[in-house]
Amino acid sequence: MAIDKVLVQAVEAHQAGRREEAEKLYRKILLKRPRDQLAVQNLGALLYERGELDEAAKLLRRALSIDPRDTDALNNLGNTLRAQGQPAEAEANFRKAIAIRPNAMVLNSFGNLLRSRGDYAEAIACYEQALQLQPDYLHSHYHLAMTYRLTGRLAEAVAIQEKALAINPRFPQVLMQLGLCLSELGRIAEAIVRYREALAIAPQFYEAWSNLGNALQRTRDLAGAETAYREALRLKPDFPNALGNLGTLLAESNRRREAIALFERVAALNPDHDGIWGKLSFEKRNLCDWRDYDSLVDGRVREQVRAGSRKTTAFSLLTLSSTPQEQLLVARAYAEATGASAIALPQRAPQQRARLRIGYLSADFHPHATAYLIAELMERHDRNRFEIVAYSIGPDSDTAMRRRLVAAFDSFVDLRPLSHDAAAQRIHADDLDILVDLKGYTQNARSEILARRPAPIQVNYLGYPGTMGASFIDYVIADAFIIPPAQHAFYDEKVVTLPHCYQPNDTRRPISDQRPTRAACGLPENGFVFASFNNSYKITPLIFDIWMRLLDQVPGSVLWQLEAEPDAVENLRRETQARGVDPARLVFAPPLELADHLARQSLADLFLDTLPVNAHTTASDALWAGLPVLTCAGDTFISRVAGSVLTTIGLPELITTSLQDYEALALALARDPARLAALRQRLAANRQTSPLFDIARFTRNLEGAYLQMQERRLAGQPPAALTVEDRPG
Repeated sequence: MAIDKVLVQAVEAHQAGRREEAEKLYRKILLKRPRDQLAVQNLGALLYERGELDEAAKLLRRALSIDPRDTDALNNLGNTLRAQGQPAEAEANFRKAIAIRPNAMVLNSFGNLLRSRGDYAEAIACYEQALQLQPDYLHSHYHLAMTYRLTGRLAEAVAIQEKALAINPRFPQVLMQLGLCLSELGRIAEAIVRYREALAIAPQFYEAWSNLGNALQRTRDLAGAETAYREALRLKPDFPNALGNLGTLLAESNRRREAIALFERVAALNPDHDGIWGKLSFEKRNLCDWRDYDSLVDGRVREQVRAGSRKTTAFSLLTLSSTPQEQLLVARAYAEATGASAIALPQRAPQQRARLRIGYLSADFHPHATAYLIAELMERHDRNRFEIVAYSIGPDSDTAMRRRLVAAFDSFVDLRPLSHDAAAQRIHADDLDILVDLKGYTQNARSEILARRPAPIQVNYLGYPGTMGASFIDYVIADAFIIPPAQHAFYDEKVVTLPHCYQPNDTRRPISDQRPTRAACGLPENGFVFASFNNSYKITPLIFDIWMRLLDQVPGSVLWQLEAEPDAVENLRRETQARGVDPARLVFAPPLELADHLARQSLADLFLDTLPVNAHTTASDALWAGLPVLTCAGDTFISRVAGSVLTTIGLPELITTSLQDYEALALALARDPARLAALRQRLAANRQTSPLFDIARFTRNLEGAYLQMQERRLAGQPPAALTVEDRPG
């Protein structure tokens, strides 16, 4: 009788979480009564909970030798075997327990095993059966909601979690899962509330702190997000998710050295962490830190691409020497994850109307490269035939560019506060004919909105130079140079081929009449000035090798670049020294207003483009300012933009297709002032007549593309590759 009393005490201690006390009591019982089945089983369960799996398995098998029909022992042994990496044996134990006496606990455990191996439908059936047997079994509510979330059934997941919270409102794991679902639905404010509720109950819940940081970051509360991430890391210093999330935040805040250190920690902790090598590579390239460049880019990043990692982020892959096939592979994986939870909105019957209704979705309706390109285009749309609506998902700014864009649209809608569902429904309510996405998978994009099909025709244009690989995007707008016919197979969208360069320009952007002197810009009065005003991440060691050889072979020449972050400048100077060139021959141009920056560009002799990421807006800017651009065209969209620009302005001889030819032509032009002067004269003449800067003509051609898309829809035809005829006016 005394032993029975000790057993009661042991169970009470175990249930209260006093495991050390419970273990001592169980062992005391087993010294007196070695075949006490409940003590053996419970001690095995306790050791499983503590992670002592081998000893737990021995005890649980011993318990089953005493009572082979003990479903608790079968369940606990199944969980132990699963934790030991023996799923087949675990499954056998679960099935045996269910055959003897189905109960919520065993069904929940079996569901967890099934979910872990991707058998979601069977897992859901187990959880649902568990809840039929025991409607208040919270663990099955929790895991069922988690599985619904994994399969994109977010609304059902939310409903299940709310049921669980009605049973027990102080279940922090459910609160956090609910926050994740709400966040994925774009209901960020509600998600933040749920994360905070979870943390009020469980302040040590480091995963909730990290997820709170994600949500705050999406609201652009960067200080709050950083605080949340750091609290997660205080509680668990080696938590890869929080390390990576904090790294991303710091990178966006231009604290790149700190970000790199965090990404390196993640890579050391978990080399398979989704997308970590792509993030690390991109930020190191932003700082021109090329140590281990080949092993990082050609080794680690491509390993993740081959493994189908979604967050070798689609954009970071574009910036590498990747192939169109690789870019399509990653884009498809990204699109699949983005659209997994989306339910397409119903489409209305097409109708012929006097004004085609076009929506533009972007986070860049403020001083940004995209804004500078599209401003005049929006102003020139034919309002007799087109109604244009802006849908903003990015920051507001009290700037002249923001005011100009707001005035250029017929309507300007701020979608930032809305969830993905609500934003899609808001767009859908406007009954658009065509929705044009200007972001793709770049920073602050919300392709989740497009995945809900708010418009009958959806277009990838301008902001993302590659395929989106998405079933919810119908067309990509390009030109014959950007996407030659042989490359169409690497785009899941149907390719729309404009008659000239796909990139618009703003001919209303002024060039300051206050042109500085070379001396004022730190340039030699007579030496040859090579210039490259591309962002630092576009510079590769191979390109830089060429630039240094050019400086070496052209006495008195300099390389003029935009002033980057101090770390990048320091690294570029070190790399210059390592190649035997005086670092003083690098000249860095400080930031200026655009009109002043355009004015100073005429001081340079030749703009040297980068590969695999070409100049885009910067190529148009240089040509607008009268500076010839030399490019090398690759095989991908992002590596062919400058070639398209040069083709359209009538300077195709400045397009090379190999780095050897690129280097040779740069050297030849630097040594032949008369040839270069003739090119500058042609550029000055063509600038006045070329389609590149004829924005009225460009607008008519783009509108022609929209009309062709709509004509197919009105005819009941699916999207198809389109070639747009030139409309010179």
